[in-house]
Amino acid sequence: MPSLTGVLETSLYVEDLDRASRFYEETLGLTRIEGDDRFRAYGVAGRSGLLLFKRGASNRVAGLPEGGLGPHDGRGPLHLAFSFSAEDLPAWEKLLVERGIAIETRIEWPRGGRSIYFRDPDNHSVELATPGIWSIY
Repeated sequence: MPSLTGVLETSLYVEDLDRASRFYEETLGLTRIEGDDRFRAYGVAGRSGLLLFKRGASNRVAGLPEGGLGPHDGRGPLHLAFSFSAEDLPAWEKLLVERGIAIETRIEWPRGGRSIYFRDPDNHSVELATPGIWSIY
């Protein structure tokens, strides 16, 4: 079996692309690496990507110079988690409070990791997680 080297990108589908972009840029400090009126791509820690797609805008093959990108879309609240260093937990909690973003839940995991959960403007569940969540992290 050939091996995988990681998860390269994950996608969220949003109603208002500009609103979602502002949230991820201003709240999590992500930098846009690509985008147009259909999607925005963000690099995360130099090794993975977050793609935001305008809901319904990718339901057909997108003709790109490199080839055709197959149709995709999604509905409902999804979940994604970002990793961070445990010593930065107080700073993240402070930043969320200052931005008026409610921390929905906090979890202390059996392996010692900690997570905080909050919602983005499209009601997606965003998790910030320290090491110790999974045996691999």
